[in-house]
Amino acid sequence: MTVVWINGAFGAGKTTTARELIDLIPHSTLFDPEHVGGTLTHLLPPKRLAETGDFQDLPIWRRLVIDTAAALLAEVGGTLVVPMTLLRQEYRDEIFGGLAARRIEVRHILLAPAETILRERIAGRPVPADLPDGDLRVRQWAFDHIEPYRAALASWLAADAHPVDTGALTPHQAAVRIAEAVGDGTVPACDIVQTPEPSAETVAAGVLLFDEQDRVLLVDPTYKPGWEFPGGVVERGEAPARAGVREVAEETGIHLADAPGLLVVDWEAPAPPRYGGLRLLFDGGRLAPADARRVLLPGPELRAWRFVTEDEAARLLPPVRYARLRWALRARERGAPFYLEAGTPVG
Repeated sequence: MTVVWINGAFGAGKTTTARELIDLIPHSTLFDPEHVGGTLTHLLPPKRLAETGDFQDLPIWRRLVIDTAAALLAEVGGTLVVPMTLLRQEYRDEIFGGLAARRIEVRHILLAPAETILRERIAGRPVPADLPDGDLRVRQWAFDHIEPYRAALASWLAADAHPVDTGALTPHQAAVRIAEAVGDGTVPACDIVQTPEPSAETVAAGVLLFDEQDRVLLVDPTYKPGWEFPGGVVERGEAPARAGVREVAEETGIHLADAPGLLVVDWEAPAPPRYGGLRLLFDGGRLAPADARRVLLPGPELRAWRFVTEDEAARLLPPVRYARLRWALRARERGAPFYLEAGTPVG
């Protein structure tokens, strides 16, 4: 099962190109996530909708896009063509990682006309006589998002997606280019690790690694949003400490000689659609300077890494994860582990 995700600025011609593309890729179906956003206006309370100016910022929208795409492919098979602007890298991680977890490969296309052409297209959009204000607002929305598009292009988007310059192409010509590039393998499946969705509570083991200044190592996974500790889910029949050692080696290339000592056991309550479970943090110790400089970044696993102070970690980690780190650091100081529930010590 495959998703061809057509990205680009508002006004780049994603939807018209996608409609042409489904006639060129055998057994393909069009899925426009805009419809998911429209449905949410009827499902969510007005107060919740008023809290955000963009439905992409709603976690429910991102979950429903993943679940709807998976359900559509289970129903019709083949290829799903998805025209949707994604400018925030953490949303790309969440959606593409969620699809990868369902064994759905994603081929990421970027429609990239020159900005002057993009502005001309936006300005030239017809204004229906019966709804001038509404259409003008949509046009202004597109103009307002050129700068975020430019920033995404400079920071991550151009490297992540296969660009197609559509400045001189009709939608049909652009679709032919995309179909050929997908068909001959020019556009590979996104290099993203597949992490199956848990079907029950899990045990996960993280390992804290420190540099000479006692800063802790955090990593930025490609397959989910946000920073994290090196580690992962404990496999069936595997000792948690050994699972942490294995994950550290797979993610960073650092091989720990000994099983690390326990710092924290944290019970994470189920919060649908997540199952929760036990989260363990171990002390991997201080790395020699040469080891700290040799941290590897396998493409499917991690995008970036950095050593951070406790204060810096507070700005990068989600609250519960930061609380887990904070108590792990206290446990390291006192030489005895803590038992937590939802990041709070118990007993």
